[in-house]
Amino acid sequence: MERIQLSDHFTYRKLFAFTIGPICTMIFTSLYTIVDGFFVSNYVGSTAFAALNLTMPFIMMIAAVGFMFGSGGSALVSMYLGTGNRKKANSSFSIIVYSMIAIGVVLAALGALFAIQISEILGAGKLMLPYCVIYIRINMIGIVFYMLQNLFQTFFITAEHPRMGFVVTLIAGGTNMILDWLLVGILNLGIAGAAWATITSQMLGGGIPLLFFTLSKKSPLKLGRAKLDMKVISKACGNGVSEFLSNVSASIVGFLYNLQLLHYAGQNGVAAYGVIMYVGFVFVAIYIGYSIGTALVVGFNYGAGNKKELQNIFSKSIIILGTANVLMCLSAEILSNPLVRLFVGYDKELYELTANGMKIYSVAFLMMGYNIYASAFFTALNNGVVSAVLSVSRTLVLQIIMIYLLPALFGINGLWTVVIAVEGIGLLIAIYFIMKNRKRYGYMKAKNNELG
Repeated sequence: MERIQLSDHFTYRKLFAFTIGPICTMIFTSLYTIVDGFFVSNYVGSTAFAALNLTMPFIMMIAAVGFMFGSGGSALVSMYLGTGNRKKANSSFSIIVYSMIAIGVVLAALGALFAIQISEILGAGKLMLPYCVIYIRINMIGIVFYMLQNLFQTFFITAEHPRMGFVVTLIAGGTNMILDWLLVGILNLGIAGAAWATITSQMLGGGIPLLFFTLSKKSPLKLGRAKLDMKVISKACGNGVSEFLSNVSASIVGFLYNLQLLHYAGQNGVAAYGVIMYVGFVFVAIYIGYSIGTALVVGFNYGAGNKKELQNIFSKSIIILGTANVLMCLSAEILSNPLVRLFVGYDKELYELTANGMKIYSVAFLMMGYNIYASAFFTALNNGVVSAVLSVSRTLVLQIIMIYLLPALFGINGLWTVVIAVEGIGLLIAIYFIMKNRKRYGYMKAKNNELG
């Protein structure tokens, strides 16, 4: 199979071939996360399932550090590769990885130490508290590897080995699925079994790339000795702050959603939201995977000053994402009932609540792809400010406003429509910044005054 390089001219075929790795990687990452929820819900019960969903925002908040260093660092490193400065690219890469590991260890220790207090803040009552505490503490054992897994997925693309990232995810995901079946389904170890299955897969997902970038002779990026350079760290964090804020915002929003759901629908509301998020992860993963894959190409061509290829990537992405938006919406509507039944088919009331919420939520996919892409696009252009504004406005500010406004007007259905309102307003903001910056970066032809 022809090897695709960042310096190539990208046709539709090459775009699909180059991004299929990160897309499949994100899908499988979502799938093996979902497996935890499936086994806990069906083998342990709705209380444990609600507890798992209650703790997830905290775990994902820590994991967001890996996304920040990965997306921001890869944009910086790919720019150095684009300018031909491979030595600087490798030293920056090493500093970014080592710094993230150090931060991860500290966060993991704090998470395990304050697991009870964190669970109570998240809203865990007496029934859910024991499940929450044990799930958090076990997850903290492997959280650094999960952060590394998130970080290395983007660097595999930078190193022109996107399929390697998919293989690693396949190994980790397969391990998680098998262990979930064994520990939860067969040995009845409950939510603790699901947590052990998760961290074992994360150790593989983070450990294998660590060895690859240390030992591989084929990769243009390699871990080695590097002196601490705060400029590199600050630049990487600055570039990736939008992805960090996006993930942290999602965690904060998830926390607020859970509190509102506990108020309007009780424990069933939290469980229903968890199912909708799990199902939604698969669809969102396609958008994220494509955005990650193309962002590295954008970053390379931006560093190389190749505006013609920037225009090519941007215009093709608008068409691809527009088609994907429609397909994702239709698929989510059609598959909502059977997918929800997999998780909570054992409880009629919970099933009906969840299926109704999923059908409403699905409308947001018509706009979501463009919003996710816009944030990643500006990150790749090393414009962390615009990317952060897009992420924060869409994933935090608008969400918080709508979480409290819409249910006050429409009750429980108002909570399911929050994402539709947010994505619609977010798309208008994205279009504004795309049009405002088109001349500065040259990603749109002068005669093209429309988004697509």
